[in-house]
Amino acid sequence: MRRFWGAVVGIMLAAGTAVSARAAVKGDYIEVRSADVYTGPCFANSEVGLEGKQAILAWRIKQGSWRGTSLGGLSVVAVVQANATLGDPYHNPYPAKSILIVDERATTQQRRALVGFAKSAAGRLTGNVVRVTAAPIQVEFGEGTNHGSVRMVAGELARVQTRSLCQGDHTCGNEEVYYPPLTKVAHAMPAFTLEQSFSGNGLGTVWSRMDTRSAFVGNFAL
Repeated sequence: MRRFWGAVVGIMLAAGTAVSARAAVKGDYIEVRSADVYTGPCFANSEVGLEGKQAILAWRIKQGSWRGTSLGGLSVVAVVQANATLGDPYHNPYPAKSILIVDERATTQQRRALVGFAKSAAGRLTGNVVRVTAAPIQVEFGEGTNHGSVRMVAGELARVQTRSLCQGDHTCGNEEVYYPPLTKVAHAMPAFTLEQSFSGNGLGTVWSRMDTRSAFVGNFAL
């Protein structure tokens, strides 16, 4: 009898693990900041307190459900405005405010789930969402040696384009990942931002920046 119940418990645990794995939300992630994240201390010190208060985060969900709602094939973008340099351990950037851009292909239920997922994934960055809007979101990630190449377009609101870092991006020779990613990721690598822009309402600011070492490209499993 003990062996029987032991086998039953084992099967239940295995089934629970399988369900959990299927329920996990997995996909690709891109993050750009308004300050270099891969840089030398001298460059970082020249920006801290002045730059780095804005960020654009995008999740392209490959598979999984959020609280029972399937999100596979959809995307969501968070645009953040903070009070100080994000990632600076010596100054508190919060409270921050953000807008969320949800995939216009999503149903009403899926849009609610995308908002819930983004709030959970980004934590305090999305603690004060001032606006939620739907837009067509296109996210293209490079493969192989072009892993750092990403193109993200969220309607007329936000745009990001990156490429892999190369030897020519080393200016002082002391570059390192100075700031870690802002959200929980399974894997992330720094990348070069060719373009990032935000032109929407709600944050009290818009921006357009080019040619910075301010991006992370990776994947997530939540």
